[in-house]
Amino acid sequence: MISELFSVTVLIGILASGIRLATPYLYASIGETFGQRSGVLNLGVEGQMLLGAFAAFFVALTTGNLWFGVLAAMIVGALMGLLMAFVTVNLHAQQGISGIGFYLFGLGMSDLLFQKLMGTVETVKGFPPLKIPFLSNIPGVGEIFFNQNILVYGAYLLVPAAWFVLNKTTLGLKIRSVGENPDAADSLGVSVARVRYFTIILGGVLSGIAGASLSIALLNVFQQNMTSGLGFIAVALVYFGGWRPWGVLGGALLFSMVNSLQLWIQVLGIPIPSDIAVMMPYVLTILVLVATVSRVRAPTALTRPFERED
Repeated sequence: MISELFSVTVLIGILASGIRLATPYLYASIGETFGQRSGVLNLGVEGQMLLGAFAAFFVALTTGNLWFGVLAAMIVGALMGLLMAFVTVNLHAQQGISGIGFYLFGLGMSDLLFQKLMGTVETVKGFPPLKIPFLSNIPGVGEIFFNQNILVYGAYLLVPAAWFVLNKTTLGLKIRSVGENPDAADSLGVSVARVRYFTIILGGVLSGIAGASLSIALLNVFQQNMTSGLGFIAVALVYFGGWRPWGVLGGALLFSMVNSLQLWIQVLGIPIPSDIAVMMPYVLTILVLVATVSRVRAPTALTRPFERED
C-alpha cells in the first residue's frame, strides 16, 4: 500500500491537489500579511472566511453565477474588515481578543444563515479547470501547474503583486512605516488610521475570496465550520513567512502538500489511523511556530494601538 504513494500517477495527484489546496491559504495569508505589516493582528480571519464561503455559495446557488458569488464574498469580507478596523483603530480594542470575537461571530452567523436559508447540504457546479494552452499538455507538469481553476491562478499571481506593492510602491512604504513606527509616520503626514483601515479591509476582502475558493472552487459545497481552523493556519503562515509574500507562498505550499498527502493516504487506504492523518497539518503548524518564533522579527508596532498626540 505505502509503495503506491511513490507511483508517478499518485505523486502527480498529490502535487496537483497540493497546488490547488494552497489557494485559500494564499488569499487569507496575503491579506493578513498586509494587515500585520501595518501593525494590526487579525485573528478573525477564520470567521471572515466562513461568512465569505457562505455568501459565495448561497449567491452562486441562487443566481447560478459564480462571479456574483465571488463578489458577494468580497463584499462580506470588506464589511467584516470595516468592523474590525473600527474596533481596533477607533476604539483601540485589544486586537487578539477582538479578533477572536469576530471569529466567533463569523462561525455562529454562518451556521445560523446556513440553517435558516438552506437547511441541508447542497452542491454547486464550481469553477472548472482552465487549461493554459500548450503548457497544460506538458506531461506531468501540465497537470500539476496548468490545469487549475481561475481562482487558483489568481492566488499565485497575488504573491508577486503583493510583493511589488509592499516593496516597490509609495503605498507599501506607508504600510511598512506605519507597522514599524507609527509616530514617525504620523509626523511625516502619513495617516496611520487610513493606512490601517485600508489594510484591514483589504485583508477582509481577500479572506472572503479565500472562503469563496473553498465553497465554489475547491469543494463546491458549503457546510458548517467548513474551514476547520484554516484561518488560524493562515495567520501562522504570516509568521512562518517572516511577513514576506514569497515566504508566505513557501509556507502555504508546505501546508497544502501535507494536507494533500494526508488526503491521499486516506484515499489509498494506507493503514494509518485517519485521525492521525487529519492532525498532520495542525501538528505542523505548532512545529513551524516553535521553529520560527526566534528567527523572525515581527513589525515593531504589531498589536499596538496608535493614539495621535495633540
